[in-house]
Amino acid sequence: MLAKNRLPGSGHTTPSPPASPRRSPRYRRSKASGRFPTVQPNRTVAHRLSWLIVSVLLRRQGIFLFAPLIYISCMLLYMGTVSFDVGPIIRHRSPPGSVYKSPQLYAKLRPEMDADNSTADAISTIWKHSYKGVEWKPYVNNSTGALPDSNGYIYVEANGGLNQQRTSICNAVAVAGYLNATLVIPNFHYHSIWRDPSKFGDIYDEEFFVSTLSNDVRVVDTIPEYIMERFDYNMTNVYNFRVKAWSPIQYYRDSILPKLLEEKVIRISPFANRLSFDAPKAVQRLRCLANYEALRFSEPILTLGETLVKRMKEQSANHGAKYVSVHLRFEEDMVAFSCCVFDGGNQEKQDMIAARERGWKGKFTKPGRVIRPGAIRQNGKCPLTPLEVGLMLRGMGFNKSTYIYLASGQIYNANRTMAPLLEMFPNLQTKEMLASEEELAPYKNFSSRMAAIDYTVCLHSEVFVTTQGGNFPHFLMGHRRYLFGGHSKTIRPDKRKLAIIFDNPNIGWRSFKRQMLNMRSHSDSKGFELKRPNESIYTFPCPDCMSRRNKTTTPDTRPPSAS
Repeated sequence: MLAKNRLPGSGHTTPSPPASPRRSPRYRRSKASGRFPTVQPNRTVAHRLSWLIVSVLLRRQGIFLFAPLIYISCMLLYMGTVSFDVGPIIRHRSPPGSVYKSPQLYAKLRPEMDADNSTADAISTIWKHSYKGVEWKPYVNNSTGALPDSNGYIYVEANGGLNQQRTSICNAVAVAGYLNATLVIPNFHYHSIWRDPSKFGDIYDEEFFVSTLSNDVRVVDTIPEYIMERFDYNMTNVYNFRVKAWSPIQYYRDSILPKLLEEKVIRISPFANRLSFDAPKAVQRLRCLANYEALRFSEPILTLGETLVKRMKEQSANHGAKYVSVHLRFEEDMVAFSCCVFDGGNQEKQDMIAARERGWKGKFTKPGRVIRPGAIRQNGKCPLTPLEVGLMLRGMGFNKSTYIYLASGQIYNANRTMAPLLEMFPNLQTKEMLASEEELAPYKNFSSRMAAIDYTVCLHSEVFVTTQGGNFPHFLMGHRRYLFGGHSKTIRPDKRKLAIIFDNPNIGWRSFKRQMLNMRSHSDSKGFELKRPNESIYTFPCPDCMSRRNKTTTPDTRPPSAS
């Protein structure tokens, strides 16, 4: 109900608004009172501005809806104007095994290592594993009788280093025998990395090679003139097959044999790794015959190699004429190719960049290629340094008096990198140390011939240590199995485990030694291994190239014959 106007004298009544509520005395403003003065003379400008903002917020409470937006804007403004460089720096520890810290570990373990005289030298007790009362003996059936007429001539170019060329030779023998063809002595392809112009006869005994294979494969050094006349005496005019890697032997029968019958001569270049590891038994037998019987180093190389073996055995007479051979791959090209980082600092970095450009122009600088040295080391792909080899062998029980033969090329920064290894094994020898300058002079500029000398000395050692993959250790392991009753007598370290162990700053000598002895024992147990599918017969000659015999009885199994 509307209120009525009660003022006297009005002749009518009108509705009037209700009276405003009286303010609480707490919020009343009075000029006379001085309790809440409008301006306080002792306030600064900042105080006045703050008072104004608070007053507005109290009077206009809806502004609080924008508080989150105001807060975010202020934070963005702060982040854009304040540098974070002055904040705390969080350092992430590298994953275990991704950084080369072996020098620090050597410095820590060396006092205990030098003081450890708890065990005898491992070289006299290292190989204990036996193959269940069975031993393996070399057994390659030789064919008898005349060969049928040849279907033509096969000419191959063997590329790569010494043992990659060896693969080509043995596979060429197998293919020629399978196709009933005449094999021309393989031509060695000159490579910019190895820079060795050696021919077949410079490295291998050519006459012995031909005579050993005479009942299985015809081998000649030249193609008859009447055939080459059709090609203007130029091998580049001969039809060349570009065979895919690891091709099955059936490919040669189905694709190459018809062309061979038509042309009477064919060329296969390049030929390394162009035949599958798995093949019929008759083909495997020819591989065995070529690798373990027919291929013998030339007389000069064989003579010098055997001389160095004799000198190593004379020097190690106090150890039963037993010595350890180590294949060390720490040459500049290997270090560069691995893309691993060691402790050489900026100088090492510049050396490796230059070496990669010399050997593999542009391969490592292609757009999009990412190189992760830490991941490479964790995966066990980095070559072991001389220091790491020494630490590993000392941990495996080989004491300071052990005689070691080091097979390698020119070690990168040898004066610095070899010093720790020589401290741990002062009786270390190389071919350069064992032979005189006059004895080595004919071979110094030929990498494959020098590798053949190393191969011979490593072949006859009591222990062979491989530190990096490649054809050299794989062929040696197979050859040693062929000579030593099926046992490779080879230490193959687990480089993934080594990377983690070498990166452990808290490990003590006892724990380190225990893990190295376990690794040594594992190599012993793996000494006897039979070839499995997709594995190389040149590394695992059992059972294709060797017969299994009970130690007290006659042979019970033999490799198959060619028929």
